[in-house]
Amino acid sequence: MVKKPHIRKLTRMGGGRSLGLVLPADLVRDLNWRERQKVVVKKVGKRIVVEDWPVRE
Repeated sequence: MVKKPHIRKLTRMGGGRSLGLVLPADLVRDLNWRERQKVVVKKVGKRIVVEDWPVRE
């Protein structure tokens, strides 16, 4: 079975200065992320990387 790619569109939010992206629920569940969880967003080359917030011990 061939897995379909998750294609999403960027949407203007907050008066038009910010852009939002809806992440596929199955990917978020696989990462065990929760609503309102802190994440880190980085630009790496021509990609955007979203990572879990680092936990300090």
